[in-house]
Amino acid sequence: MKQLDVRWAAGMLLAISLAATMPNEKQMTIVQEPIDKEATKATKALYYNLLDLSGKQVLFGQEDALAYGVEWKTWHKSRSDVKDVCGMHPALVGWEMSKLGQGEYNIDSVHFQHMKGWMKEIYKMGGVNTLSWHMDNFVTKGDSWDVGEKVVKTILPGGRNHEVYKEKLDLFAEYVKSLKVGFLFRKQIPIIFRPFHEHTGSWFWWGRSHCTAEEYKTLWRFTVDYLREEKQLHNILYCYSTDVFQDEADYLEFYPGDEYVDILGMDDYHDLSIKGKSEDLVRRLRMLVQMAEAKGKVPAFSETGQEAIPEENWWTERLLEPIKSDEIASRIAYMMVWRNARKDHHYGPYPNHQSATDFKTFSQDQWLILEGRIPDLYRFPKGK
Repeated sequence: MKQLDVRWAAGMLLAISLAATMPNEKQMTIVQEPIDKEATKATKALYYNLLDLSGKQVLFGQEDALAYGVEWKTWHKSRSDVKDVCGMHPALVGWEMSKLGQGEYNIDSVHFQHMKGWMKEIYKMGGVNTLSWHMDNFVTKGDSWDVGEKVVKTILPGGRNHEVYKEKLDLFAEYVKSLKVGFLFRKQIPIIFRPFHEHTGSWFWWGRSHCTAEEYKTLWRFTVDYLREEKQLHNILYCYSTDVFQDEADYLEFYPGDEYVDILGMDDYHDLSIKGKSEDLVRRLRMLVQMAEAKGKVPAFSETGQEAIPEENWWTERLLEPIKSDEIASRIAYMMVWRNARKDHHYGPYPNHQSATDFKTFSQDQWLILEGRIPDLYRFPKGK
């Protein structure tokens, strides 16, 4: 009996030890909620549906798609180069806020008032709108690419340009609040906001070489808190978007925290260039998806493309197949290519371009979501 008691005691100690090292059910639960607890119903539904898309389908988007294309520009017609090629608009469209409050047009010569109309059109179509903001340099008054002065520390609380920065956020809040549809314009359009992007590079004044990680985090947190609490904006999902990164530590070095981010994004042009490698793209997307899933966040390929698309089968061979064929990388919620400005600076197809036929094949793949195939992103999925 004594030997049995010893074995029983040893077994109990082992069980207790294992129980102590195993996470309990509460610890294993990943919170999958928008960071804004007061988010509008439609904004919450969008978040849940973006999560639900994981492993099923991917929204395809383009910057400024409805505003202009290669050798055309109009504000009163529903047109896009993508639709001219394949018969469907992108399901997601990006827009730019640079120069807000400085004139009628943004940095890409898009009229801010007309932009509202296109954003409403995308929402009524069932699609998604995302905003970026190439803010001018608060110190030199130059553009986002003017990196001659340290800017971030001057717009933080207590900095000499902090009040000016808040004035910019006030203008942004006023603009976003005006994006309403429905009976008596009471329904606010949900927006994905992607501020201070590509900070792992150093070409913008908020980039890695021009501020510390703590300064960047403080700026991000202040921005979210100010818009959410002071300006009462509750129709925004916040996307943290790096340029290419080497590993998880590299990606998360400037990360402001789970309570300040809804979407983990990556901008990557490098791996899809002529000299780029598909295996590097897939490796980064796999890391992105795994980080997002561990945090209960939405993974997104937030910006990409190849300028002028010199490869005839780029859409199917370089973009579609490597991502779709990978079990993990394919779990991104959306991908967005950059704008179509002119023949030497475009990232989407246009009629008669050498990649147009391949794009039509690309668009017909049911894994991709374009106009006409968009699920109801603004209604709560089952179980929510």
